[in-house]
Amino acid sequence: MAEQQILTGEGKPLKQALRKALRREKMRSLLLIAPLLAFVLVAFIAPIGDMLFRSVENNIVSDTLPKTTAALRDWDPAEGQLPDEAAYEALYDDLTVAVEKKIHTRLGSRLNYEQAGMSSLFRKAGRTVRSIEPGSADIKGQLIESDKDWGDLDTWAILKMYSPAYTPGYFLNAVDAEMGPDGIGMKPENERIYLFLFGRTLMLSMIITCSCLVLGYPISYLLAHLPLSRANLLMVLVLLPFWTSLLVRTSAWKVLLQQQGVINDLLVWSGIVDNAHRLVMINNATGTIIAMTHILLPFMILPLYSVMKTISPTYVRAARSLGATSWTAFWRIYFPQSVPGIGAGAVLVFILSIGYYITPELVGGTSGIFISNRIAYHISSSLNWGLAAALGTLLLVVVMFMFVLYDKIVGIDNVKLG
Repeated sequence: MAEQQILTGEGKPLKQALRKALRREKMRSLLLIAPLLAFVLVAFIAPIGDMLFRSVENNIVSDTLPKTTAALRDWDPAEGQLPDEAAYEALYDDLTVAVEKKIHTRLGSRLNYEQAGMSSLFRKAGRTVRSIEPGSADIKGQLIESDKDWGDLDTWAILKMYSPAYTPGYFLNAVDAEMGPDGIGMKPENERIYLFLFGRTLMLSMIITCSCLVLGYPISYLLAHLPLSRANLLMVLVLLPFWTSLLVRTSAWKVLLQQQGVINDLLVWSGIVDNAHRLVMINNATGTIIAMTHILLPFMILPLYSVMKTISPTYVRAARSLGATSWTAFWRIYFPQSVPGIGAGAVLVFILSIGYYITPELVGGTSGIFISNRIAYHISSSLNWGLAAALGTLLLVVVMFMFVLYDKIVGIDNVKLG
């Protein structure tokens, strides 16, 4: 007996009508979230993708010196011999075109990141190629005569090393390593800076997070247990920093923390500190910790307060009625229920602090700056965008690793905002 097909009121099969209705609902939902998806794609995914690409992209050598790149393909610097005359002629042809397009100095600036002196070498080469007549004999000798660096094996080794379209050089620099003729190795001790800055950034971010927790927990506890009218008044004071410019708040700390500032004056006046031994609290890690703790403290208080407001006071009262002391009731009953707020605040403060650069720049000096300050420097001053992208990528990887580690230890499911 054939299965009887159920029809709708319009005479269409019910299953087909249901599938069509579900498809329509999915399309409607997709259209509703399409603006948000587009915003995330344009403002978040695309910049990260561009950053990842810039950290390995190296087309400038092959695009500026295509003939030279081809001529050096079979040349091995390990043999200890300079390239032949054909490679010098190819270099002359490429430089002639590059000088006409005025792009030879950009190549010099790029290679100067790998070896000092390359920028001036290519600037001088722009004047040299104009003095060499096309078809001249002994172009190799003329180039070497114009600048002895063209007769240096290291110069040609750098050209060959960075002629591929993609390079690990930026990432190697970001971890204080370099790529040389003998392979990859660490830079000299006096040139290593980035691994140290990564370590300092993580350490200071953790200290700032702990400082915010130590200061923010009792404040949140007080807000959660005060009458509503008083709690609202104190909450206004917590939120007040958000209504003041970050630059103004940081500048205020410069006034407060300097050796002739307000805090030192109060300590001297009270006799706690001698006038000849005023505390140095600015242009160092201490200034960074104090200023950033003040700036990020509301981000710890708000998640803690929202979670504490949901904790019923009857639990603590019940523990006390059963004979527990105030400390035991707090530590074993109240505190575990506030852990989700601690987790949310800690994640929020840590991620914000690890990427800060304005406050460390203004109050941190040489011993209180973060890795983000070097990223900002390479973007705006040195214009080494490849190295900045590599440092940013590594910082992103570090943050993701710390997030996964936090999830393994604490559990991201325990994080709540209220």
